[in-house]
Amino acid sequence: QVQLVESGGGLVQAGGSLRLSCAASIGTFSISNMGWFRQAPGKEREFVAAIRWSGGTTYYADSVKGRFTISRDNAKKMVYLQMNSLKPEDTAVYHCAAAQSTWALRNAETYDSWGQGTQVTVSS
Repeated sequence: QVQLVESGGGLVQAGGSLRLSCAASIGTFSISNMGWFRQAPGKEREFVAAIRWSGGTTYYADSVKGRFTISRDNAKKMVYLQMNSLKPEDTAVYHCAAAQSTWALRNAETYDSWGQGTQVTVSS
C-alpha cells in the first residue's frame, strides 16, 4: 500500500522559511516522479513543484520560482520542499504526490497517490 506522509508545516511570518518533508512508503520510490501541490481555502488545488525520479529535472510554478526548491533522497524515500521568502499568498495545505508517469507533471491528474497534507500559514 502506498503511503505519503507530509510534515514540516506551521505558522511563519512573511519573509520567513519552512522546509516541508514527505516520507514515502513506495516500493518503486526511486523511479517515481514526485510533486508538491497546494490548496488554499475556497481555491482549486494548484501545482507548486515536481521532480523526476532521477532528481535531475525539476519544475516549478511561476509563483514560487526562485523562492522554493524541491529535492529528493531516494535512499531515504524522502521528498523535500524548501520554501524561502514566504508570502501570505503561500498560505495553503501542501500535499505531496507520486506519479509513475513521466509526462504532464504539472497536472494533478497525472499523480497516482497523495498524502493528507500539511498546513502552511504565512502571516503578514
